[in-house]
Amino acid sequence: MTASDTGASNFDASLGCQLLPAVEELAARLERVTGLSSGERDTVVTATRDSLYAVLSRKLTRLLVLELNAARVTGRLTGTDAEQRWAQFLELSSRRDFWDGLAGPYPTLLPRVETIVRNRCTASLRFAERWAADRASLAALCGNPPGELRSLGFGAGDSHCGGQTVSLLHCDGGRLVYKPRSLAIDVALRDFVAELAGHHDGPLTLRVPSVVMREEHGWAEFVPHRYASDGEELLAFYRGIGHWLAIMRLLGGSDLHAENLIAHGGSPVIVDCETLFTPKPPPNPSGLGEALDRAAGLVSGTVLSIGLLPGRGEGLGWRGVDSSAVGMLPGQQPRLRQPGVVKAGTDEARIGATQVEAPVSQNHPSPEPALARYWPEVLASFGEMTETLRRLDTRGRLRPMLERFEPCRIRVVTRTTEVYSELARMLWHPVSLHKEAPPRQRAKELLAKMAVNVSTAPSDPAVIEAEVEELLVGDIPIFTTRASEGRLEGPRGTSWLAPRNLVDASLEHWRAADFKLERNVIQSALVSAYINDGWRPDEVPRRPEQVRVDSVERSRRRVVARIMSDLASTSIRGKDGTVTWIAPIFRPTGWSVQPLEQDLYGGTSGVALLLGAYLREAAAGRADPVDGLEDLLAATLRTLDLAEARPALQRSKGVKLRPQAPGGYIGLGSQLWTRLVLAGWGLDRGDGVARAVALAEGIPEAAAADDIHDVLSGKAGAIGPLLALARKTGDARHLRMASELGDTLCDLAKQKGDGVYWVHQSWPEGVGGFAHGVTGIGWALTRLARATGSPRHAQTARAAFAFEEALFDEGEQNWLDLRLLEGLKTAAAWCHGSVGIGLAHADLDPALENPHTRLMLRRAAAATWRQGLGWNHCACHGDLGAWEVLDRAIAAGEGPEGLTREHLLGTVLTSIEEHGPSCGMARDAFVPGLLPGLGGVVYQLLRAHPENDLPSILTVGGGIP
Repeated sequence: MTASDTGASNFDASLGCQLLPAVEELAARLERVTGLSSGERDTVVTATRDSLYAVLSRKLTRLLVLELNAARVTGRLTGTDAEQRWAQFLELSSRRDFWDGLAGPYPTLLPRVETIVRNRCTASLRFAERWAADRASLAALCGNPPGELRSLGFGAGDSHCGGQTVSLLHCDGGRLVYKPRSLAIDVALRDFVAELAGHHDGPLTLRVPSVVMREEHGWAEFVPHRYASDGEELLAFYRGIGHWLAIMRLLGGSDLHAENLIAHGGSPVIVDCETLFTPKPPPNPSGLGEALDRAAGLVSGTVLSIGLLPGRGEGLGWRGVDSSAVGMLPGQQPRLRQPGVVKAGTDEARIGATQVEAPVSQNHPSPEPALARYWPEVLASFGEMTETLRRLDTRGRLRPMLERFEPCRIRVVTRTTEVYSELARMLWHPVSLHKEAPPRQRAKELLAKMAVNVSTAPSDPAVIEAEVEELLVGDIPIFTTRASEGRLEGPRGTSWLAPRNLVDASLEHWRAADFKLERNVIQSALVSAYINDGWRPDEVPRRPEQVRVDSVERSRRRVVARIMSDLASTSIRGKDGTVTWIAPIFRPTGWSVQPLEQDLYGGTSGVALLLGAYLREAAAGRADPVDGLEDLLAATLRTLDLAEARPALQRSKGVKLRPQAPGGYIGLGSQLWTRLVLAGWGLDRGDGVARAVALAEGIPEAAAADDIHDVLSGKAGAIGPLLALARKTGDARHLRMASELGDTLCDLAKQKGDGVYWVHQSWPEGVGGFAHGVTGIGWALTRLARATGSPRHAQTARAAFAFEEALFDEGEQNWLDLRLLEGLKTAAAWCHGSVGIGLAHADLDPALENPHTRLMLRRAAAATWRQGLGWNHCACHGDLGAWEVLDRAIAAGEGPEGLTREHLLGTVLTSIEEHGPSCGMARDAFVPGLLPGLGGVVYQLLRAHPENDLPSILTVGGGIP
């Protein structure tokens, strides 16, 4: 992804005097290049000028905005209105004496700018010389003699090594791509795929562009984006993705994000393949236990590291963005917060945060990609190609096929572009231009700290110094090596990592792969493409035609024991007594496949609660014993202990941390409640309440950083656990914490008619439902009002429920789903829809004394029975969430006519036994999570025993013994 420094500024007029002399010199030097026409010289000059305007504008906008405001405040601008004063400043700042005057307050400014301008002009001249020399050899790339160069675009990607960038050409004969690097790796990959096609049983639709190679540069055919023409081409494309996954898993491919893959009909075309044979040093110890370190190493070595599969970004500027070659779905990307110029065109212009759409790439074969429909084809073709490669390896033919790669120069991405982009932004800030030493030192410290956590990131001070030097002159540092050598050549003559034949290393890594894990990762990764936690793929309905009720109890016991055995067998253990699992987990940034975090929703706290509940029920004779669960609970608690201790340890070392979420399902509130429940069951080793109190201390900071507000991960979710802690300890501080959260929620409420809603990053006009919407927040505020007696809390809660009530559609007899998902007007899940709405009202009025509660429960149960069962079995958006609201409604006499509790439970169990337990979004992969995974299936089935006393996981905060 291209690094950017700040938004567009309209300051081009101010920058002309900085670049025009060098551009004029470039024009003069181009006159001496043999073989260029005058029109081509003009084309190169224009492209260079445009490129320089773009890069200098990004670097200097903040400085110019600061100087604009200084000129306004000091009275240097005398225009009669804001627009005239803006024009006056542009005229003032376009003069050389203006920039010369900045040399005093910003001593490094002009030398840095001059370096960028000189480097870019030199790179343009080198391009022109190569174009003139190579033109006659390029006819095969565009199907015709290239002829005259008509247009040119520099900057197709980041600049490296003195302002060099990939360039796009349009000439008489067609379009071409210029790359200022050796293309030997492209040739080797193209030849490897061609040879592999002769051994594979079935067609290959893979493509690598044709190239003309020179020693230090090359030319590639331009592959235009083209949608598939029919279903056959769509199928071919997604089968090709599976083939690429298998091949890149062997070749150690990485950084194959959306910009590096073009969809051309039925062919997925990799247009940048320089990041093959990526070295994989073991991860540095995390301090979270050997199990998590082992799991992190496993994940980093799977197909997930290639970049083709969906995954959500964590970098500051790209949080929640899926930049993968198969993902990056239109309509499923968050709007990005980026700095930009507010009130441009006036002398009141300032830098402010702006919301921009995520970039649109050309990686999809259709306008509305149907990933869910074709995901089985991806998985199947991955398996087929893997078997072909294994067969070749068994016969001793694979290693000789890889020899062609050994002399090729490859690139290793040691740090993400997002990291470099953030540091560049800091280093080009006006404060940094005024006094360079402190931010320069800060950048080196940040890179060194990163190296502690990222094993591929350089820690050598000389390398770090060189990286910072590159950023100071507008380039992104680059590390390359020959595939047979392995020692990385870094910026400015530095080097990093020990020598090693990376072809052999990648082959060894592939031979040691756990392909069951690889398949699970591919299965699980699909969910990362979608940001809606209630989304479900095109599943075959699982609602049984014939419901078995004659052996419900035996079936219930058998199902839960089998899943718990799978939970134990799929765990990843550490010698230090820790444990984790690899699964798709939901975070505030979206879904990702990784080792579990410590939350209740899909993480380790949820597994701990599940294990405690199962042991409790087995001891009471309401579940069958499963070997090893006591030790598994101890390991899970040990893992949670380390996770809770780590933030304080990191802060003691001066590491600045982003606060955790405060929520009741994802965040501190969820962990706090888990500790209290386990303490009430006597399964906490005696320190559960004290740990809950310690977790509560972090909630105010977490809430202050929260911008989501909901029950799932936001401040509303912390209210219930804090009220439970206040009841347990009798400490009024915890009630005050909860009350302050309620006050903040009241302040943030947006009025709409008689109702209120809260802005969510995904739904700025509000959303209904429990997990993210007004129902959950109103539920939390009602419980708070009963504890505090605050009329304001109660009034805001009533207004939240008024917003919810306005969403009820009489025709649908259900509540509208404001997410506006395709084909779904209403929803019937816990996270979004009737299940969560019905349970919220029933929880606030368990005796159903208010007739309105009965109405809400009756409506919710009817809608849930119609459309909420039969898709999957999880608690969040499946049958075991639907079971709870229906079971409560039936017990209260408000269930669907003729439906009994036995028939309801039999429906769920028959479906599980006929189809196998499914959590929906991850297909058949084992997902231990409590709400989105199979852990919740077990927990809810434990609660289905009439004598259980387990608290509901769908209304967190209650049930503390």
